[in-house]
Amino acid sequence: MTEQYCDIIIVGGGQSGLAVAYYLRRLKLDYLILDAENEPGGSWQHYWDSIKLFSPAQWSSLPGRILQGGTSHYPTREEMIQYLTDYEKHYRLKVQRPIEVKSVTKEGELFYLNTDGGDYRCKVLISTTGSFKKPIIPDFTGLDSFNGSIIHSAKYQSPTSFEGKRVGIIGEGNSGAQILAEVSKVADTYWITKDDPDFLPDHVDGKYLFDAASQLYEAKKKGKKFIPPSLGHIVMVPSVVDARERGVLKHHVGLETFTAKGIHLSDGTTILLDAIIFCTGYLPVIDYLRGLNISFRHNKVDTHGTRSRELPGLWMVGYGSWTGFASATVIGVGRSAKATAHEVKEYLS
Repeated sequence: MTEQYCDIIIVGGGQSGLAVAYYLRRLKLDYLILDAENEPGGSWQHYWDSIKLFSPAQWSSLPGRILQGGTSHYPTREEMIQYLTDYEKHYRLKVQRPIEVKSVTKEGELFYLNTDGGDYRCKVLISTTGSFKKPIIPDFTGLDSFNGSIIHSAKYQSPTSFEGKRVGIIGEGNSGAQILAEVSKVADTYWITKDDPDFLPDHVDGKYLFDAASQLYEAKKKGKKFIPPSLGHIVMVPSVVDARERGVLKHHVGLETFTAKGIHLSDGTTILLDAIIFCTGYLPVIDYLRGLNISFRHNKVDTHGTRSRELPGLWMVGYGSWTGFASATVIGVGRSAKATAHEVKEYLS
C-alpha cells in the first residue's frame, strides 16, 4: 500500500472529530478523518437501545447545524446516529473508514501513522477517539468466583435478558442511574455504589451545563475564577425521575467481596445476585499514542487546553474536563474544537 499524506489527520470520526473537522474546513485547512467504525455515528452506534441525551435537542447541537426537536425533546440513540450521519454528509467532511490506527511515531516534523489500511503521514495529529472502547471493570476480590453473568454498560443493550432476575447495578454515575431505571421495571435491582449518589436538581440539564461552560470560558479570558458544576453528578432525565417516583433509587454502599452467588457489603449484608452490570466508567482510548515521546499520567496526556504540552503538533479533543469543560458531550465539544482549529492554523503557518 502507498503512504498517504495530509497536513492534519484527525483520529476518530465521532462527535468530537466531526466538530474539529467543521472548523478546519471553515479555515480551508487540509485535513482527513480516520475512523475505525464501519458507519458514521461514532460510539452512539454501540450505546444501549433506550439511551437519550441528557439535554434537550435545541441545546445539543454540533457547530453549524441545529439538532431538530426543540426545547423539550431529549434525542434518542437513533436520532443521534442519524444527526451525526447527516452532519458528516451535509458538510462533506473528509472521512476514510473503517481505518484503525494501530500506532503513531514522530520523526522530525512529521507524524507516521501505522493503520490497518496502510501508512499515513501528517504535520498535525488530532486525537478524538473518546473512551467507549476501553471500559473499566474494577478488580474486586472474588469477582472471578461469581457464577452469574457479568457485563459492562458498554455491552448492555436492553433489560430483556434480565427479566425476573436479581441484578446488581454497580456505579453511581449517569449510566448506572439510567440503566437501573429501566432494568428495575423487569427485575429485582440492587444499586451498589462506592459513595452516595449525588443527584443534580431536576431543572439542571445540558442547557444549564452549557451555560456553566460559557461562564467558565469567559471567566478564564478575564483572569477570574469560576468553579463549574461537576459532570459526575446524576442528571435527572425523565427515566431517572420516574425511577425516583417508583422508589427504586435506593443504594447500598461498601461492596467488599464477590461470592459464587452474590456479594458481601462492609456492613455485613449479603446480597444474592444472578447478574451484574458494571457502570464504572471508561479510560481514554489513547494507547495508540504510546510510541510518541510523551508522558501518560493517570491515563491522560499532559495538555494546555487541548494542545500537548510536550509534543508540538499533537492535540487531544473531547476527552472530558482535562481537555475542556464538558468537552466529552455533544453540547460542550464545539468550543474546544473551535479553539483547537485556530491553534492548528497558527501552528501550521
